[in-house]
Amino acid sequence: MTQMINQADPNSIEIPPGYLNIMGYVDESEVNGPGCRAVIWVQGCPRACPGCFNPASWSFEPNQLIAIETLVEQILNNPRNQGVTFSGGEPFWQAPALAELARQLKAAGFSVMSFTGFTIEQLRGKQAPPGAQDLLDQLDLLIDGAYVESLAIHSPTSLVSSSNQRVHILNPAFADRLTWASDQMEIHILKDGSRIVTGYRGQIGLSVD
Repeated sequence: MTQMINQADPNSIEIPPGYLNIMGYVDESEVNGPGCRAVIWVQGCPRACPGCFNPASWSFEPNQLIAIETLVEQILNNPRNQGVTFSGGEPFWQAPALAELARQLKAAGFSVMSFTGFTIEQLRGKQAPPGAQDLLDQLDLLIDGAYVESLAIHSPTSLVSSSNQRVHILNPAFADRLTWASDQMEIHILKDGSRIVTGYRGQIGLSVD
């Protein structure tokens, strides 16, 4: 049995059970949520929002298929990681697999946060993607709402990138840990020489310059 990603999208694909289709991954980020975190950018989103930070994530075609167990091991093996953030793409189109990943990481004491283009009301409604409530149940923090370019915020104190987006504290223990800002940037240089640029406008950029 396979997991259907977006049944409403004509280009939707099937992913083997126990796997995620991701666009990118980085350890030790401090601009994608509270503390030092691993970040997973999932592959696939049908919105095509103007000004989207990661248009390369729109396609649902396989990019990097990676086992949940591999990601769990990778995240736990970095002693600086304190939590994980799901971004994209649209994480909730891969909600069942991300919920399982979140369960395993929370059992190890990690916090879990997600961005989504859906509103929380949509995720709790009848038209929500499969497994949406299961993933919501695992989250400590959720930032909801699609990025709207005309409502963009560029502030060192803003937690969101556009004013329509909202921060939902799903675990009260995190009420005093809203310490990141959307108007910050990190550059991570990987072992193969490629770079991941993340944080400012949420953009993920890859190059070998």
